[in-house]
Amino acid sequence: MSEARLPIHRHPAVSFRAVLAGFFALAIAGLAGCSSGGDELPYEERPVEQIYNKAMDHMAAREYIPATKEFDEVERQHPYSEWARRAMLMGAYAHYKVNQYDETILSAQRFISLHPSNKDVPYAYYLIGLSYYEQISDVGRDQKMTENALNSFYELTRRFPNSEYARDAQLKIDLTLDHLAGKEMEIGRYYLNRHDYIAAINRFRVVIEKYQTTTHTPEALERLTEAYLSLGIKTEAQTAAAILGYNFPGSVWYEDSYALLADQGLEPQENKDSWISRTWNAVF
Repeated sequence: MSEARLPIHRHPAVSFRAVLAGFFALAIAGLAGCSSGGDELPYEERPVEQIYNKAMDHMAAREYIPATKEFDEVERQHPYSEWARRAMLMGAYAHYKVNQYDETILSAQRFISLHPSNKDVPYAYYLIGLSYYEQISDVGRDQKMTENALNSFYELTRRFPNSEYARDAQLKIDLTLDHLAGKEMEIGRYYLNRHDYIAAINRFRVVIEKYQTTTHTPEALERLTEAYLSLGIKTEAQTAAAILGYNFPGSVWYEDSYALLADQGLEPQENKDSWISRTWNAVF
C-alpha cells in the first residue's frame, strides 16, 4: 500500500488520517496475523521513522502481531514523539485485528487519556465499543460485555454525534438494546413456565420500561396479559392487550392476547391508571 511508508517530514495529521482510513477499510477482511516469540522486541536503537515504517510494512502484509510489537517499540524508544501518538492508536487497531480485545481497549483508553482533544479520539472510542461488541455472548449467558459495548457507544454518540463513526455506533446501540431485552424475555419466560408470575411480570416490565423500541415489546405485552390473567388481575391484563392491539394490531402476539381475554369473557381495555399505560404514554 502507498501509506505503508510514512516519511517523517510529512504532516502528521494528514498522514495518520489517510493511514487510519485505509486500514479501517480492511476491518472486514479475514484475520491473518502471524506470531513471534516474546512480548517485547530485543532493544535495538533505531530511528523512529524506521521503526514506524517497519510496523506499517507488517500492517500492509496483514502481519498484525509483529506490527503491534513494532508500534510498541516506537513508544518505548521515542515516547514523546508525534510518531508515538500515532503508533498508540495504530497499535490498538492491530490488536483488534487479531481479536486481542483487552489490549485494544487498554491502548485506546490510554490514547484517550493522553490525547483527549485529538481529532481521532472518536475512533478510539469506536474501537473500544467494537472490542466489547464482538465479545457479546448469547442471551443465555452473562451480558456484561453487552452493557460495556452499549456504554461505550453511548459515550461516542453523546460526545461526538457528528463523527463518521456515530451512525454505525447508533445502529449497534439498537442491536445491543435488543440483545439486553432478549435476556430479560428469556428469564421472564422461564419464570412464567414455572408459574412464578410475579417474577415473570418483573422481567417483562423491564422490557416495557427500558427497551420499548426493541423487537421484544409485542411479546412482552402478550406475556404480561398472560401473567396478569393467571393472577386474576384482569384490568392490568386488559390494559396490556389494549396497548398491544393499538400499537401492533396485526401481530400474532395481539391475536394470542385477544384470545386469552376472550376465553374469560373479557376484551382489551386500557386502564389509564395502570403502570403499563403510564409508562407507555410517557415514552410515546
